[in-house]
Amino acid sequence: MTIRVLLADDQEMVRDALRAVIDRRPDFSVVGTAADGAEAVARARELRPDVVVMDVRMPGTNGIEATRRLLADWPHPGPPPRVLVLTTFDLDAYVHAALRAGACGFLLKNSPPDQLAHALRVVADGEAMLAPSVTQRLIGAFTALPAGLLPGAPAPSTAAGRRLDALTARELEVLLLVARGRSNLQIAEDLGLSQPTVKSRVNRILTRLGLENRVQAALLAHEAGLLGPAAARPHGADGAPDRP
Repeated sequence: MTIRVLLADDQEMVRDALRAVIDRRPDFSVVGTAADGAEAVARARELRPDVVVMDVRMPGTNGIEATRRLLADWPHPGPPPRVLVLTTFDLDAYVHAALRAGACGFLLKNSPPDQLAHALRVVADGEAMLAPSVTQRLIGAFTALPAGLLPGAPAPSTAAGRRLDALTARELEVLLLVARGRSNLQIAEDLGLSQPTVKSRVNRILTRLGLENRVQAALLAHEAGLLGPAAARPHGADGAPDRP
């Protein structure tokens, strides 16, 4: 299946370079481009791509706001496009803002072409993709905080915690592993389930929590204090995944 891609960047040279890299691969097709955030939203609604590659710093509507608008107000049946943020700026504030806006991935413009292609495939499949250079730092920010919170996030056991009351014990267990960065395959192995079952449960969790993707689910789990000090260990003393 061909993955249809929309490119949003304010520099024509960057758009042309990305198009050349992406279009040379048989499983991708660049269906359109945009020079700013507002145009990206309009073009995405018109062309309905699978993935939008979104720059952060653009004139007028920036990439973060464009991502928020695109995902919050999708006029067509079915899910909106996945958003992969591609930027020159390796800043924590951009990572956090992009993920909270609903982006599924965050990649730097100096990433190798193969890494970009891999990120597009991962994001198109509904998974999350972060640049290796920011993944370790992001996880470190989570685990360094006593209650597993991002700076400025609400305290645990407040609104974020109450939202998790909608989940069953098994769904909380899956959410905990998602928040630890485990893939569907790894979760299936941890819990002795099939991959389709895990994917179905992740989708049900997102629906019940009103979230766009598993990255937002992981952030909510951290904000709710689900990954406190006891949960920071990948497994309990008996080798089984810790339960909340």
